This record gives sequence, C-alpha cells and structure tokens, in this order.
Amino acid sequence: MLAFQLFVEVDSLGALNLYSTSADAFDQEAENIGTGVAAHASLALANAQKQGQLYEAVASRDLIGQAKGILMERHKINEHDAFLLLTKVSSNTNRKLREIAEEFVRTGSLPGTITD
Repeated sequence: MLAFQLFVEVDSLGALNLYSTSADAFDQEAENIGTGVAAHASLALANAQKQGQLYEAVASRDLIGQAKGILMERHKINEHDAFLLLTKVSSNTNRKLREIAEEFVRTGSLPGTITD
C-alpha cells in the first residue's frame, strides 16, 4: 500500500491510497509519481470545494435578497429593517438565515410568526 495525504496549506482534504496484491510493488519512482499526482489532485479537489462554496453563497445571497424585497414591499420597511426581521426570526427559531429566507420566499410566511 502507498498512501498520500491530500492537502492544501493546512486543510486536509483526504487521502490517495494505492494498493497492490504484490509485496514491494511500489518503489521510489512510484512514490515520486504518486506525490505529483496527489499534489495535482489536492489542488483540483480544493478548487472544486471552493467553487461549490461560492455557488452556495451566491444562491443564499439571492434568496435573502428576495426575502428582503418581499418584506420591504409588503410591510413598507427599509432594507435594513427587513434584514433585521429575517435575522430575528432566524435567531428565535434557531434556524439558519438562508433556511428562513427560502421558506419565506416559497410560502410567503415567516416561520414562527403568527399571520393575519
């Protein structure tokens, strides 16, 4: 077995493990090649994770913006007060702000509040 830790800076991303059914199957050249492959795999994996996080952040921002806009129009309040209302509901219900915004945009009701 030949194992390589996949990491970028200090974050461990996993491992690249190579197995063989033969004893002493991996020599120094295999280790050198594996080190290079592991380095490239680490960068690719870190990049994919970062891209996923950025996509999630943009989606969350859009949802929160939609929820704020609905609140602003419905209650004739400013952007700051709409955001405060969302964060208050998030805190009171112990749920993520993104979840609150998503449910509000989908249903038109803020979770944990009484509607007329």
